Amino acid sequence: MAINKEPLLKKCKYLGISPMVMGVSKDTKRKADQGNRKKLSEYGMQLKEKQKLKFIYGVLEKQFYHYFEIAEKQQGQAGTNLITILESRLDNVVFRMGLATTRRESRQLVTHGHFSVNGKRIDIPSYRIKPGDVISLRENSRKSTKFKEIVELTNGRVVPLWLEANKEDFSAKVVRMPVKEDLDYEVEEHLIVELYSK
Repeated sequence: MAINKEPLLKKCKYLGISPMVMGVSKDTKRKADQGNRKKLSEYGMQLKEKQKLKFIYGVLEKQFYHYFEIAEKQQGQAGTNLITILESRLDNVVFRMGLATTRRESRQLVTHGHFSVNGKRIDIPSYRIKPGDVISLRENSRKSTKFKEIVELTNGRVVPLWLEANKEDFSAKVVRMPVKEDLDYEVEEHLIVELYSK
């Protein structure tokens, strides 16, 4: 598995996203751009939007393109479908539930087998959830002080409307599939569709 060791705040600043989207409560100390950069070309804007989604969800190019192919085959708009696919990954759902401080941490916790979907242990971060699925922390992991600390740290985080979270029981039920309106960041997904349609 490839690990992204690029400085998080620097990348967030370049992509124009808040570090809070990544689960980091720090703010960059760097000055805002003074306007001396060249204007981005159409291709540059498309590439930046793709890099933004890949960075937020921690997905590499091959897997990202595979998701795009799936999104194109589904009914509806390819860009909206792509966002739904990325949001419905198990590691993202764990992050949205508030059982991990960052998406990177949620990916690691899922890989270590701390979570189950509908009572079955799942250790694949890219596992896609469906409406009606119940994601819960496994019994052995509930006693861990690590998860109690995480719940305290993420206590103020807003759980999206498509999840019905139960923090006391360390579980959540998927009410419906996530849509673009549920996102906490701005994305122009049509630029990604245009990029891959060339």
